[in-house]
Amino acid sequence: MSGEALKKYREAGRIAAEVRGEMRKYVKEGMPIIDVCETAESLIKELGGKPAFPCNVSINEIAAHYTSPPNDEKIIPKGAIVKVDIGVHIDGYLADTATTVCFNPQYRDMVRTAEEALHKGIEIIRDGLSTSKFGATIEKVIRERGFKPVSNLTGHMISRFLVHAGKSLPNVSHMFGFKLKKGQVFAIEPFVTEIDSVGKVREGKIVTIFRFNKKKSLKDLYSKKLFSFIEKNFRTLPFCERWLKNVVPKQHFSKAFQNLLSSKCLFGYPIFIEASNKMVAQAEHTVIIKENGCEVLTEL
Repeated sequence: MSGEALKKYREAGRIAAEVRGEMRKYVKEGMPIIDVCETAESLIKELGGKPAFPCNVSINEIAAHYTSPPNDEKIIPKGAIVKVDIGVHIDGYLADTATTVCFNPQYRDMVRTAEEALHKGIEIIRDGLSTSKFGATIEKVIRERGFKPVSNLTGHMISRFLVHAGKSLPNVSHMFGFKLKKGQVFAIEPFVTEIDSVGKVREGKIVTIFRFNKKKSLKDLYSKKLFSFIEKNFRTLPFCERWLKNVVPKQHFSKAFQNLLSSKCLFGYPIFIEASNKMVAQAEHTVIIKENGCEVLTEL
């Protein structure tokens, strides 16, 4: 990794950590979810970064991938477990971090377990470590505390302009793994749920986050204009409809956007819901793997 790339990764991580800390203090019961999303994204920009993806605010049994659509009226309910997932990039070099804000004392141990699993992952990750061993260690920490890992949600490799760069970092024991290498950037991301749950997520019907998929010939003028804006401004990073305001006239937006989806120019990320509708907690840091450990990018 070049010195310039490392500098940009570190700056993205610093901003992400600062925003995560501010959002922990900001999130309140009864607050509109859209306020959380837009405040986090605005703060990222104020601090000199760009959002690497829309701020995710995933509540209770929703594990991931919810951001507010335009004019969202949903609020944070009383007694909720609120997962706030933040991504920041500097020239495509990105950092990904998440925290869980818990308004229900019954689930504080579960939130603490996600954080402990994350810290254990940071402690053991290094050049040459097998992902099989990594996953087994994370699972052991979670189960010893009386909870269950979400088996089909993982950490992930990160590269320039790619939040998910093709390699996964498991949170459970598995047979087939690969060895981690010095200089790779990974998000360590344990998801924890209740012991009597299925321990897996299913796709929900709601889709509020999208990304560029492939270029196609488009006949509609407004579809072309919208797609050109998306390609230029977001490249392969996820985005949401809130970020497309005023790109095309309001009366033409819905048809143009649907054209991009139906032609598969865009890809949508469905929300992930715990399959037995049990509560889910999440904790996440981005690290650079070193010979004898790691550098945590998203820790102040």
